[in-house]
Amino acid sequence: MNSLPVVVVGAGPVGLSAAAELVARDLPVVVLERGEHGGAAVAQWNHVRLFSRWAELIAPAARPLLAEDGWVEPDLGTYPTGAEWVQAYLRPLGEALGPRVRFGAEVVGVARRGRDRVVDAGRDSEPLTVHVRTADGGEERIAARAVIDASGTWGAPNPLGGDGLPAIGESAAADRITYRVPDLTDPAVAERYAGKRIAVAGSGHSTLTALVALASLAEQHPGTRVSWLLRRGEIGSTFGGGKDDQLPARGALGVRARAAVEAGRIRVVTGFRTETVERDSQGRLSLVPAEGDPVTAVDEVIVLTGFRPDLSWLSEIRLGMDATLQAPTLLAPMIDPNVHSCGTVYPHGVKELSHPEPGVFLAGMKSYGRAPTFLAMTGYEQVRSLAASLAGDHEAAERVDLVLPDTGVCGGSGVFDAPAEQTAESSGCGAPAPEPELALSAPVALQELPLPVPAGH
Repeated sequence: MNSLPVVVVGAGPVGLSAAAELVARDLPVVVLERGEHGGAAVAQWNHVRLFSRWAELIAPAARPLLAEDGWVEPDLGTYPTGAEWVQAYLRPLGEALGPRVRFGAEVVGVARRGRDRVVDAGRDSEPLTVHVRTADGGEERIAARAVIDASGTWGAPNPLGGDGLPAIGESAAADRITYRVPDLTDPAVAERYAGKRIAVAGSGHSTLTALVALASLAEQHPGTRVSWLLRRGEIGSTFGGGKDDQLPARGALGVRARAAVEAGRIRVVTGFRTETVERDSQGRLSLVPAEGDPVTAVDEVIVLTGFRPDLSWLSEIRLGMDATLQAPTLLAPMIDPNVHSCGTVYPHGVKELSHPEPGVFLAGMKSYGRAPTFLAMTGYEQVRSLAASLAGDHEAAERVDLVLPDTGVCGGSGVFDAPAEQTAESSGCGAPAPEPELALSAPVALQELPLPVPAGH
C-alpha cells in the first residue's frame, strides 16, 4: 500500500506546502483542487492585505521547488495582498509541482476500499479511496495510502442567525446579504454600498477590516451609515492588542477600527443576536433580535461571523472530532476559545491531527474547525510533521516547533454573554474575549487609511 500516493485535498497554501514536504521526502503525492490554479480560494479575497509578512507566508519546503523554476523571492518584510500571494507564490508553487497537482478535480467523498464506516475488518490493510468529480462532469476513484484534507473552510461561512443557523428570512434576503469582505476599491462594489445604510455582523479580524473600509467610504460619501452588530454585551477587547500585538499590521487594524467608532462613523449595537430578517415595502431589511429593538431600514448586510468545516464528504470516514469545535479531539483543547487565551498555541503535529481512521488527517484551517485565528505558519508546521510521519521519520514527526506571534487579545468566546464583571474574571488576561473569527493570516485591508507599517505596494 506504501506505493500508492498520498492524496492532498486542496491546492491552497497548506495543501501545496503538504505536497512540497512529501516531494522532499520522495513520497508520491496527488493534489486535487477544484479551482483552476493554486490558491484559487485566496484569489476570492484578492483585494485585501494580509497582516503576516512574506517571511511568514512562504513554506520552507516550497523554496527548493520554486528555485528550480527560477523563482524570484519577494521582499520578505512586506505584506502582500491576496492577489500578490497568489500571483507571486501560490500559482508558481502549483506550477512547480507540475502534474502532481490536478485542477478542476473536486473531491466528493473519501472511504476505505470496499468498507463503509461500520465495517471493522480491513481498515488497517485496505487503501483509502478518494472519489473525484472532474470539471467536465466525469467521475473517478483514486486509491490512496493516506489523505490530507487541506480544503479549508472558505466555502462554508457562518450565517447571520444568532443560534448558528440561518435567521428566519435570511435566505430570502440573499440579494442584500454578503458573507465576504467587500472590495470597495472596485467602483461597482463601492457604488453598491455608498450612501447606503449598512449592517455589519461579526467581531473578528474580517469584521474590523470591513469596518475600516466602510468608514473610509463614509468619509467620501457622507450619506453612508454603518451599524456594527455585536453578539457580545460590550466591545471589550474586540479591537485587539494594538501596539502590543506582535503582528504590527494586525494591531494597527484594531487601532483604526477603534478610531472610526470613536469618531462616530460607526454605530455600535451590542448584545444583538439576529433571529429574523424582514423586508419592508421599499425593499429595505429589518434585523429583528430575540430580545431588544430591531435594526431597521437596512440596505445591505455584511455577515462576517466566521467559518465552519464541511465534513459532509467525509461521512464514511471515522473521525475523532471535538463535539464543540469540530476539530480533532487532541487538538481542540489547545485552541478552544472557551478556555484558550492570549494567542498562544502549543506546537502540534501528527499526534494531535490523527483520527481513528488510519491515514486520514485534517490540516490547515479545517483542522481548527470553528476555532479562531489560524495562521499559515501553523499549517506549514502541521504538514511538515505529517510528511515526516508518512515517511517513517517518527523522530522528526514528533519534534514539532511552533512559535506564534502574540495577539495581545484574550480568547474565551464562551464568556462573551456573561456580564462585564464576570468576563473580566473568566478571561485569562483580565478582559472580555471576542467572538471567534477564523482568518488565514487574517486578510486585512491596509490601503484605505495610512498606517505606520510596511504597505507592500
